Amino acid sequence: MPQIRRLPDDLVNRIAAGEVVERPASALKELVENAIDAGSTRIAIALTDGGLTRFEVTDDGCGMSRDDMAIALERHATSKLPDDAIEMVSTLGFRGEALPSIASVARVTIESRVRGEADGWRMVVDHGDVVDEGPAALPPGTRVRVENLFAKIPARRKFLRTPRSEYIACLDIVRRLAMARPEIAFALENGAEGKTRKALTTQVDEPLAVRVSQIIARELKDNAVAIELARETPHGAMRLTGIAGLPTYNRGVADHQYLFVNGRPVKDRLLTGAVRGAYSDMLARDRHAVLALFLDLPPQDVDVNVHPAKTEVRFRDASGVRGFIVSGLRQALATGDRRSAQGPDRKAMDRWQQEPAREEPAAMRSIFEGRDWTAAEPSRVSEPRPAWMPQSSGALPTGRAEEAAPIPEDAQEFPLGIARGQVANTYIVAESADGLVLVDQHAAHERLVLERLRAAGAGEAVARSQALLVPDVVELDEADCDRLEDAAEGLARFGLTVERFGPGAMLVRAVPSAIAKADSGKLLQDLADDIAKHGKQEDSGSLLLAERLEYVLATMACHGSVRAGRVLSVAEMNALLREMEATPRSGQCNHGRPTWVKLDMEDVEKLFGRH
Repeated sequence: MPQIRRLPDDLVNRIAAGEVVERPASALKELVENAIDAGSTRIAIALTDGGLTRFEVTDDGCGMSRDDMAIALERHATSKLPDDAIEMVSTLGFRGEALPSIASVARVTIESRVRGEADGWRMVVDHGDVVDEGPAALPPGTRVRVENLFAKIPARRKFLRTPRSEYIACLDIVRRLAMARPEIAFALENGAEGKTRKALTTQVDEPLAVRVSQIIARELKDNAVAIELARETPHGAMRLTGIAGLPTYNRGVADHQYLFVNGRPVKDRLLTGAVRGAYSDMLARDRHAVLALFLDLPPQDVDVNVHPAKTEVRFRDASGVRGFIVSGLRQALATGDRRSAQGPDRKAMDRWQQEPAREEPAAMRSIFEGRDWTAAEPSRVSEPRPAWMPQSSGALPTGRAEEAAPIPEDAQEFPLGIARGQVANTYIVAESADGLVLVDQHAAHERLVLERLRAAGAGEAVARSQALLVPDVVELDEADCDRLEDAAEGLARFGLTVERFGPGAMLVRAVPSAIAKADSGKLLQDLADDIAKHGKQEDSGSLLLAERLEYVLATMACHGSVRAGRVLSVAEMNALLREMEATPRSGQCNHGRPTWVKLDMEDVEKLFGRH
């Protein structure tokens, strides 16, 4: 049998590096977090070839002395943990924890000067070996340069991607950290083949909405709502802040969802599930919300050390956190839900063209010349139609227009304006004080019906039980059965009655009447999986079931709303507009599409060359 032996320090550091340093972006994350924890107000990052050749992080933080720098390069040395209460850590990482790991797989140059000291100090470590050290001239702060990552480990080097891909990963890391710290100015540059371009520049103490919008998309600021919510817990306050995009402002992928816990960027399944639940009846299944959420809670209520890179966390009360986020998002969206993020599409607007000037044919001139146009004269049917004039197909347009009476003085109270007509028996045309509004009558009425159902307590009606004549026996893993048995009381409140039926089966005696035709086996398996993800059984299962019942309500609303193609009177159109202005979430239908779009009068005038 081979003997058990202690591994050499350089090999231990390389193993640790495998947990923390996967690519340039992961090493860059550790260095920028160190700069943030050092109390910096400005952090500059410079990349070469996306970090494959080198990357450098410069800050104006507290700096390190010569002795501190030497200790920082030892394993498990930190300035961020004043005592042994590791669960109470409030910083982004442990100073020095990642440095020896990075230094074991690259050439690392550290230069630092403590504020108030005349000189700084420099140390150079090449794949674990200190090769140079001495005085350094630099402003107060720290500069760390990493070169030739994995140069002596070709097996790791060959798994790195192209400079472009590595640069995108680094940019994503810096964006997330910059979002979390609006009090710090960030600058990121990337150089390749003698060219250097600025990728990100932010200012100190920018408002959160401005910082987030600048990083994600500039139009987000005008298409989002602010979030500010607090709740007391046994260990202190739990707060949720940030901005959330309107449901109509969405993306096809979830890459634009930025989530933070106590200032730390995370990619947590519980949080992404909560976001999906909050938008469940406002987005189509293949669309994703755009937002940045900042959750702050007492350190005792969250464990940040469950992942080597600290991108995942574990909550003491998982279902409580999930419910807090869902309710907070829904409350915030209810304040801006009458807006629609969908402005006139630029490509669609470009199709509005001015009629090009045409040379009148000689036949036309002969027809019109010499005629007296001062007297009204009936048109002559026998006159030939000019070649440029479209021939009639015999089909009449379905649009209807009402008399364009002056807009009432109280029209300012009507953001959606006054109905002027109907196009294709589907779209309502309204005139507001400052523009032209088009409303999709089916999409708008669908949302109104859903909100009426909610207000009337239809959710409780949907959750009424329908007893099964013959109970369903659903076979599951024993652990899943345990979870569902613990959640049975909470599920019963939503109309789902289950009980244990042996070690590996559950008996379904009643289901919510609205989903009576659902597959009991698939329903219970989904509930068990969701409970396993989100911790506390009763609340988690109830939340998922509630979201399914919300989907049923949305389906009922769709079938009970005004359909496209129905002729509406002016009174009906105006009544619809007024109800939209007073109804929550009326800016989008139940699938996340806009219910109305607006064309400013300035844009209308531009179309006709008046502006």
